[in-house]
Amino acid sequence: MKLAFVYAGQGSQHVGMGKDFYEAFPDFANVFDHAPVDFDLKELCFDGPEEKLSQTRFTQPCMAAFAVGVTDLLYREGIRPQAAAGLSLGEYSALYAAGVFSRGTVISTVAFRGRVMEEAASGLECGMAAVLGLEREKLQTACDRASELGVVQICNYNCPGQLVIGGEKPAVDRAGELAKELGAKRCMPLKVSGPFHTRLMRPAGDALAARFKTLPFQSMTLPVYFNCKGRPMEEGDSVPALLEKQVQSPVYWEETVRRMEADGIDTVVEIGPGKVLCGFLKKTAPGIKTYHIDTAADFHSVVFALKGGQA
Repeated sequence: MKLAFVYAGQGSQHVGMGKDFYEAFPDFANVFDHAPVDFDLKELCFDGPEEKLSQTRFTQPCMAAFAVGVTDLLYREGIRPQAAAGLSLGEYSALYAAGVFSRGTVISTVAFRGRVMEEAASGLECGMAAVLGLEREKLQTACDRASELGVVQICNYNCPGQLVIGGEKPAVDRAGELAKELGAKRCMPLKVSGPFHTRLMRPAGDALAARFKTLPFQSMTLPVYFNCKGRPMEEGDSVPALLEKQVQSPVYWEETVRRMEADGIDTVVEIGPGKVLCGFLKKTAPGIKTYHIDTAADFHSVVFALKGGQA
């Protein structure tokens, strides 16, 4: 078995996330109780309200704390991956799994990231939409034609048949109309607070670049597949530069999954609320066996399975 951990991104959060872990595992509770944030992370995760939990500046540290807590529990069980990846925000948790960031650093950094992403979107009439059933080239044509109304880009290459566009709302709406004319099955507006992974996030990238100069980056203990490349680091790459680029560049998740499969990954555990990434994996590389950990019951089942059915 060649195992990878993958970490969910923003949009998978839900009220109640982590509560059963908190009650069952003191080590997990310690992560939530001592998260370096300026709000009550435990109360927001467990009790909401959902509207606040879904705000980028709150979602991101909450998701990271959940990921850190579950990763630590898996490591204590002796379950360690041979590689890691994460969708957008989840990439930071993958770097935690690889030893690049400490617990406190990863949570505080994604809290900062969420805040500067919100600030970058402030005052913009923006939108994002999922486009189903259209080839990349045709969607790029739709974006090119709609760009006369403003910024619109393909910002997520999730899996075959599912792409996401984002940017300024008039341009996004027009690109969606053109996509349907070109054969898209559906074009669904997404409830988001910013044009993520487009060039409109450049101010957030600049703010992150400045912050990264103050952070310690430890050596990577396992390969991490980066969103903006769809592959692990190569000579000439650096983690800070890749993360700066990530926030304002498309997420190449389909490429990431195909590269993982080519590199021999045959088993993946998705860590985080929901199982969106498992769905993308099944559509991209159905030969990879998938597990997900959203609840404490999921955790026990996955540990049992990965240890060969031995408690």
